[in-house]
Amino acid sequence: MAAKALAFDVGDYVVYPKHGVGRVVELQQEEIAGMKLELYVLRFEKERMTLRVPVNKVEAIGMRKLSSDKTLREALDTLKGKPKVKRTMWSRRAQEYEAKINSGDLVSIAEVTRDLFRADDQPEQSYSERQIFEAASSRLARELAAMEKTDEPAALKKILAILNEHAPKYYEAV
Repeated sequence: MAAKALAFDVGDYVVYPKHGVGRVVELQQEEIAGMKLELYVLRFEKERMTLRVPVNKVEAIGMRKLSSDKTLREALDTLKGKPKVKRTMWSRRAQEYEAKINSGDLVSIAEVTRDLFRADDQPEQSYSERQIFEAASSRLARELAAMEKTDEPAALKKILAILNEHAPKYYEAV
């Protein structure tokens, strides 16, 4: 039953935790070391990368279909929330942020995007903060774009509009 729930068809958009949104372009049968394997061939346009994933490893890897509408709403609501300011060392926070991004969980990615967002009138971010923010917002935008059948720049514009609308009320007291 669970294997059927994770079946993907050619043309489906899927989320691969470490790479984000890709598209199933082919279902291949290959013989490797004397074993017949069924492989999903995924194409990640932004990275210009093709990845072959054994069908029997999909669940272990954490590959999934696009998020539900409910999860998308939850992620967009997360962007409207108050940023969590952590006082731990940057290297530890950076590791936590990277782990959240690579988890493939849309709400966790939205948390990173919200926490690292800086409005134009806010102090500038360090280079590494900016890099992680861009990775998170891009990952979020790609899934939003695939779900809303739009392009990544339009989805990113929507995300930044939400952040810009809600960020000022949290930074006014600073």
